[in-house]
Amino acid sequence: MSPVKPIPDGYPQVSPYLVVDDGAKAIDFYTNVLGAKERMRMPAPGGKVGHAELQLGDSVIMLADAFPDMGHESPKKIGGTPVTISVFVDDVDKTFATALKAGAKELRAPENQFYGDRSGQFEDPFGHRWSVSTHVEDVPPEEMGKRAAAMAEGGG
Repeated sequence: MSPVKPIPDGYPQVSPYLVVDDGAKAIDFYTNVLGAKERMRMPAPGGKVGHAELQLGDSVIMLADAFPDMGHESPKKIGGTPVTISVFVDDVDKTFATALKAGAKELRAPENQFYGDRSGQFEDPFGHRWSVSTHVEDVPPEEMGKRAAAMAEGGG
């Protein structure tokens, strides 16, 4: 058996890899809005980011500038994304406001959800969708079922 670990230390088993236009600005956005810490950045020709890694809690976000000749396009170039990245934060309202001030577009303002989170959604300036949440209430399974049924019936 190889002494090399199949999942290296410091990496979660799943990490999003984002393609963006202007990797340096994206790194600034994610560090300022989400509190991510830059782990590493590899430059590419033309001042582009060839690969970067950001630490966000126990997660890693990888990103690179778009390289169309290699088949790597940003969401804005391909008409959007069907993917939403979910992130828990300490203060969803503050994070959301910071995101909007930094150029994000509001998709759904933060509000309390029946399942115990206060959450909202935005699209960042690079075309990626984010759902940011703060857990505000532990909802027992029986109560969650009642709330889900009431919501399905239009009772909010």
